[in-house]
Amino acid sequence: MRGLRSTLSLGLALGLGMGYALGGCAPGGSERAPGSEGDGGARASSEPLPERFGLGRPAGDGEIAALAIAVMPDGRGLPAGSGTAREGGPLYAAQCAACHGSQGEGGLGGQLAGRITDDAFDFGDGMEGPRTIGSYWPYATTVFDYVRRSMPFDRPGSLTDEEVYAITAHLLYLNDLVGADETMDRETLPQVVMPARDRFVPDDREERNRVW
Repeated sequence: MRGLRSTLSLGLALGLGMGYALGGCAPGGSERAPGSEGDGGARASSEPLPERFGLGRPAGDGEIAALAIAVMPDGRGLPAGSGTAREGGPLYAAQCAACHGSQGEGGLGGQLAGRITDDAFDFGDGMEGPRTIGSYWPYATTVFDYVRRSMPFDRPGSLTDEEVYAITAHLLYLNDLVGADETMDRETLPQVVMPARDRFVPDDREERNRVW
């Protein structure tokens, strides 16, 4: 019984405390006047917002350049450097295979390698074919872009440009798109014609009837 009384007393005290808090009352029955200390919402709504909050600083040119790394389908934005599939094989094994499989067959991460017979693009029919770099990705240049900014999964952005070129070349090699010793750089990578390149068209809904 003593334990029950203690439990009931504690519960009553907590309930009264919550009642004070929810009712906007201080212990002893006194109420806070609107706009007084503790009523931050009313005070804030009556004061104009400052033009600046004094947080942060303008980004420097170097900081912006470090983030402005987008590579366009036509190759604009590709950095200096080069790599081959033969050079990229060991890098892929160390940085990518744990998630994507030793031959790009997939695992924890998606499947990267594989072509559909006759490079058929039948995703609009049965959606059964694997969406890989070789069957679905339209531009080799944007493979480089994605790998550089997003991979490895636990350390995105940690690869050098040379390493990204080599891994990109290896991924293309796994899809039978380049040879093992073909050099991929800012000149040759845009020249790789992906099987799905002509399967994508620009979105022209601004000039035609919209679908929404």
